Amino acid sequence: MNVKRILNEEAILLNLQGTTKQEIIQEMIDFLATRNRLKDRDAALKAVMDREQKMSTGMQHGVAIPHGKTDSVEKLIAMLAFKREGIDFGSMDGKPSTIFLMTLSPLNQTGPHIQFLSEISQVLNDPVHREALLAAQSVADVLRVLSL
Repeated sequence: MNVKRILNEEAILLNLQGTTKQEIIQEMIDFLATRNRLKDRDAALKAVMDREQKMSTGMQHGVAIPHGKTDSVEKLIAMLAFKREGIDFGSMDGKPSTIFLMTLSPLNQTGPHIQFLSEISQVLNDPVHREALLAAQSVADVLRVLSL
C-alpha cells in the first residue's frame, strides 16, 4: 500500500481550529465532506463518534487516530491534520494530541485499514518524523516527511 496515494495533497489539513475532541473530529469530517470524499457526512461523523465513545483514539506522543467503519466510503480514506498547540484527546499518556490521523473504511473491509495503519505508524512512531511533521509549513513539506 502506498501511504502517499491515500494521504495526498487533498488529504492534509495544516491548521485545525477546533479546541475540543468533538470539534476536531467534526472539522476533519467536514474537510473530507467538502472534498466529496464521503457519501454521507452525518453517517461518517456518527461512525467516528460512536467509535470514540467506546474508547479514546488518543494514543501517545501527541498522536490521535480517530477512525470509523461506515458505508459512507467505498474504500479506505484517510487524512492527516495538525493542531500544533495540542488539545486533550484522552490520550493514553495523558499528553495533548497534536497530530491527527483520521481513517474511514467500509463496514465490510478490514485488511486495507490494518495495512495502512501499519505503514503510517512507522512514521508516527518516530520522534524525528513527528517533529518534522509538526514543523511543516506547507502540504508539500508534509508529503516530503511522509516520503522519508
